[in-house]
Amino acid sequence: MATFGNLTDRLTDAFKKLRGKGKLTPADVDGTVREIRRALLDADVALDVVKDFTARVRERALGDEVSKALNPAQQVVQIVNDELVSILGGQQRRLEFAKNPPTVIMLAGLQGAGKTTLAGKLAKWLAGEGHTPMLVAADLQRPNAVTQLQVVGEQAGVPVWAPEPGNGVGNPVKVAKDGVKEAQRRQYDTVIVDTAGRLGVDSELMKQAADICKAVSPDEVLFVIDAMIGQDAVTTAKAFQDGVDFTGVVLTKLDGDARGGAALSVASVTGRPIMFASTGEGLGDFEPFYPDRMASRILDLGDILTLIEQAQKTFDEEEAKKVAEKFATDTFTLEDFLAQMQQLKNMGSIKGMLGMLPGAKGMREQLDNFDEREIVRTEAIIQSMTPAERRMPKLLNGSRRLRIAKGSGMTVTEVNALVNRFEQAAKMMKTVAKGGVPQVPGMGPIPGAGYAGGGKKKQQRKKGSRSGNPAKRAAEEAALAAAPKTSVAAGSGFGLGSAGQFGSGAAGDPDAKGGPSEEELAALQKFLGR
Repeated sequence: MATFGNLTDRLTDAFKKLRGKGKLTPADVDGTVREIRRALLDADVALDVVKDFTARVRERALGDEVSKALNPAQQVVQIVNDELVSILGGQQRRLEFAKNPPTVIMLAGLQGAGKTTLAGKLAKWLAGEGHTPMLVAADLQRPNAVTQLQVVGEQAGVPVWAPEPGNGVGNPVKVAKDGVKEAQRRQYDTVIVDTAGRLGVDSELMKQAADICKAVSPDEVLFVIDAMIGQDAVTTAKAFQDGVDFTGVVLTKLDGDARGGAALSVASVTGRPIMFASTGEGLGDFEPFYPDRMASRILDLGDILTLIEQAQKTFDEEEAKKVAEKFATDTFTLEDFLAQMQQLKNMGSIKGMLGMLPGAKGMREQLDNFDEREIVRTEAIIQSMTPAERRMPKLLNGSRRLRIAKGSGMTVTEVNALVNRFEQAAKMMKTVAKGGVPQVPGMGPIPGAGYAGGGKKKQQRKKGSRSGNPAKRAAEEAALAAAPKTSVAAGSGFGLGSAGQFGSGAAGDPDAKGGPSEEELAALQKFLGR
């Protein structure tokens, strides 16, 4: 996530200095803790949280668990990861639903934190989980707040109770109370009450929020806070806790480029768990908050489980099997390619998904320069083709490509590039489907790897020289005999490191030996159908 980009860079740079050391001295630990302290303070984490965090890290780093570890640097990373999980709330906390519906969820927070949009995101997420939510427009102060909630509700496919026009007209307490009764009458199992915010914490806001709270007796009160608010997060959170006593926190704007210290401060200071995170502008950019997964992202260890969950929600298993069969039988077409692109787009931000991969810090520049609109341009090109052209790209002669370029608003060069990429991808996937290892364009053959369909002629090569000059032949054969044999370690194909660089190993540490966790492997195997 962009919010933690700078913090991730600072922390991973601090760990680099520990690499290759068989034993850590107190000076090594103090230097690393000092860098961690600076990184957290620069990220706007509350001072008290930083003090407690670094004290615990230092105490554990100087203890037996590090001094007796085979890889002390990796052990320190694990300690920092554990402590990050702790200050982020420890265990993930789910919503508690009422035994007798409807479950009432009240949203509170400052104006500008994104409560109204968040209400729509939460409603859409609940609907996806099999619930029947209804939104209640109890923000009657902010101009057009009611209209905005109605628009958001329509986009999410969720009904909105809005008996008052807002803009200063109506009683928010009565609207909230009547909304819960209406949901009960219409048999909706969840009610989300959107309340008014202010530009700053004031007694009027707190009294109104407290009155609504008393009137509807919510099962959950979620405090919505902007992740980019900085040091003010702690003051604001404490004020709302005293006035409303919220049960959980929702972080918004986690896709921003600010320092993000709010996320690392609120849970620790208030003792209330972070339950959800808003990660983008779209209604689908919303996810439950897992402290352990967020800590892994901050330390550049990736978040494979969330990535798999997103894929499972989007990709159709039967459709995936059909595509695999098409790859194997060489019948994969541009129509299938378009369908796969659209499924990938439905998963959300491509940049966000790539950022969940372990070691994403090393791709930071490429991720920043990645253009999400590339998928839209690809769709435009393929949709400008006739059905016959999509099924048989060989039909695409010069005049057809010119017509497609004009129809999609692209250039012939861009059309040619797409067709070439498709042909290369189809060829590679056909090789993989047959059990072979593809040759990546721009790279030589992978040493030690067999190729599907290669046959004996490709795999068996004559030894020695083929020169007709006896002296030259003798020199070439001597050179071949002296050349070292090439071997490839398991998992090192395509220029990737060993398996030890994946999952819970040290961030970016080539000496790290920790592989993916059992939970990650089990989820990955389940997703792959193994």
